[in-house]
Amino acid sequence: MPAQPPDPVHHPCFARFYARASTAAENRAGIGALREELLRGVSGRVIEIGAGNGLNFAHYPRAVSEVVAVEPERTLRRLAAAAALRAEVPVDLVPGVAEALPVKSEAFDAAVSSLVLCTVRNLPRALSELHRVLRPGAELRFLEHGIAPGPGMASVQRALDRTVWPRLFGGCHTARDPLAAIEAAGFRITAHRSFRLPERGPALPTSYCVIGSARRSHDRRGAAGANRPRVSPGRG
Repeated sequence: MPAQPPDPVHHPCFARFYARASTAAENRAGIGALREELLRGVSGRVIEIGAGNGLNFAHYPRAVSEVVAVEPERTLRRLAAAAALRAEVPVDLVPGVAEALPVKSEAFDAAVSSLVLCTVRNLPRALSELHRVLRPGAELRFLEHGIAPGPGMASVQRALDRTVWPRLFGGCHTARDPLAAIEAAGFRITAHRSFRLPERGPALPTSYCVIGSARRSHDRRGAAGANRPRVSPGRG
């Protein structure tokens, strides 16, 4: 038998660490409640990039007809497969990377990006792919961490991104600006809420988070620079 091609993303040690840490954070850090907020009201056919170990699956509403979950890392994909079996909505788990989604264009009613834009190797290309596979006017739901608003921590984040952080944490970058990147890819931000996680205590390089929603424009012109309503996607 021919040898299997190597996985495009291979971080088995980090994957095991992430699986344990993310599961513990569901209740202790309130991540489970954020997932519930992120996915409230989603319906139709959904694509989720960087599904990880599948912790979003339990929070999809029954109005979702199918979730196509893309995960490149084999260890996490195996854990996500088990989570998919427990989900109340159909989940089709596929290998692949966000920069080259293995699906047809304009095939989805919604997309979900949850703590993954920090790790993709080419952020503009990944968001361009989401724009491609969503139907015009379809919704992108996002929960991400990014660059700090203050110059001090932002400088620390940039220094970490140039040195040890991506090597230690599975390609994670702490100084990206998810809102700006989403707008630049041809989406219009319709709601967002910025917050710090954890809310109390010393700030971490990954503490500066945003949750929100955006609409895919009919073309990619004129989306950047639009006003950003500061309303949570699951409210109102």
